[in-house]
Amino acid sequence: MTYENILTEIKSGILHITLNRPQQLNALNKAVFSELEHIFLNIGTKNEVKGIIITGSGDKAFAAGADIKEFAHFNSDEGKTLSANGQRIFKLIETSPKPVLAAVNGFALGGGLELAMACHIRTASENARFGQPEVSLGVTPGYAGTQRLTQLIGKGKATELLMTGAMIKADEALNRGLVNYVFPQNVLIEKTEQLLLTIMNQSPVAVAGVIKCIDAFYTDGVDGFKTEIEEFGKCFNTEDFKEGTDAFMNKRKANFSGK
Repeated sequence: MTYENILTEIKSGILHITLNRPQQLNALNKAVFSELEHIFLNIGTKNEVKGIIITGSGDKAFAAGADIKEFAHFNSDEGKTLSANGQRIFKLIETSPKPVLAAVNGFALGGGLELAMACHIRTASENARFGQPEVSLGVTPGYAGTQRLTQLIGKGKATELLMTGAMIKADEALNRGLVNYVFPQNVLIEKTEQLLLTIMNQSPVAVAGVIKCIDAFYTDGVDGFKTEIEEFGKCFNTEDFKEGTDAFMNKRKANFSGK
């Protein structure tokens, strides 16, 4: 598949995904969603890919929301389909067994923030701005923004932001736990790569297990404690466990195979 709205590059085991609609501030349209889905079902599953970074092209926006022109005349059923499709694709990102980091440069608004929140960890540039301004359009967030924002920053502040449509700056996003780090824009990708490489140096099996356990905590009908027991037990039959424990006991650096 040829991507028209997204740039991809695999470098040192990292799949870089760059939303590439700078004239539209990288707004999310149907084509972007389709391309993201294809990437996570295909390129993102390759053995050479150990981790993933999502960012936006240019210096103004990660993604400044959804492309409103595409759904301005939708009816209720069409709106539900749009929401369900977006949630399904973002869930694909959230449950990726490979670590996915969002490097937020500039605006992350509406669907853009929802995309960032679907990633496992978020970093931000100093000029980043975050918000769910959907209420100003007469609509609620549709790609699980009400759910993930509440999970990440708590009910009180999330309710305020969702009801007012207000934006917050990078420093407040850091203080609220919405992002893990804030960096100068010129080193955002470099610093995000360093963080991801630290994760990639750990056991891929264990990292994937952690992702699954955390997701279980937020999934209705799934017992996260039981999931942890299962994932913990699985590790004992892996080469990574043998390598990790041997490296620890022999005071050397582990060389994990991901098996």
